[in-house]
Amino acid sequence: MERLSIIKSKIYTWDHLRKQISIWRFKDHRIVFSNGCFDVLHLGHVEFLAKARDLGDVLIVGLNSDESVHRIKGANRPVNNEDARAITLAALSFVDGVILFGEDTPHELIELIQPDILVKGKDYEGKEIVGSDVVKARGGEVITIELTDGYSTTHTIELAQKVHL
Repeated sequence: MERLSIIKSKIYTWDHLRKQISIWRFKDHRIVFSNGCFDVLHLGHVEFLAKARDLGDVLIVGLNSDESVHRIKGANRPVNNEDARAITLAALSFVDGVILFGEDTPHELIELIQPDILVKGKDYEGKEIVGSDVVKARGGEVITIELTDGYSTTHTIELAQKVHL
């Protein structure tokens, strides 16, 4: 299988993911889940996702669809379309699966996956984390991870705009 095909095979439909989760559960893998827009992938994203993967055996990343990003982030977003964002995330060796969702929150997706660990950035600490009810109900953990200082998509976009002025 050529490399691009391997990368694309890590991008799941909801039905295919449901089947793959059964396989991972049968193998007694701890499933970690996180989500986001990942509009312009940067060092902060890579470090966050690598740390998330260290918490379990499988890392699934829920990726906001283009329509969802537009509703959440505004008219000028996303910068990269959902296919480009999904392939970029799937290319990371420590990401085992990428799944698109069109809702404003990943609650329905978290209900499908039933992860053992739900991960968000420390900026969510003390706030209600969507899906924590589902994860805790099955005895799972909700963990916040320290973010890399100086890296955000908004900051990256602002820097790129300054360079092109």
